[in-house]
Amino acid sequence: MTEPFYGAADGTPVTHEVVVHVVVAQEPPVPLPAELRYDPTDPYAVCLALGGASTGTVDWVFARDLLSEGLSRPAGVGDVLVIPRHEGHRHSVRIVVRSTAGAAALDLAASAVTAFLAHTDRVVPPGTEGLHIDLDRVVAELMAGSE
Repeated sequence: MTEPFYGAADGTPVTHEVVVHVVVAQEPPVPLPAELRYDPTDPYAVCLALGGASTGTVDWVFARDLLSEGLSRPAGVGDVLVIPRHEGHRHSVRIVVRSTAGAAALDLAASAVTAFLAHTDRVVPPGTEGLHIDLDRVVAELMAGSE
């Protein structure tokens, strides 16, 4: 299940509601509400927000390129891996998130990820991310933390 996109080519954030299926060994997958988010002020990153308003969310921020690459071949090293699914799950992509507390395997519809990325590409075309970074704001934020 997916919901309409929010955001447009005017630089507003893109939000796409999705359902992820949490995969647990020897158990049926558990559906969980989630959002894919993209903010053009952080043009290299996407966010996968797990959970809902009533339970709070857990946000995983990782490279937009990683999500895109993971649609066609395994991608990522470290905390986030994105893997295209084949055997029996041809129309999904698996995102594995890891932390010191453990790991989780999450399956999403590949069509939802593809549509989300297409929308982010319209907002900030790949290769133009550097044009969307406000360096003065970044420096001000870094300097504010040093006082």
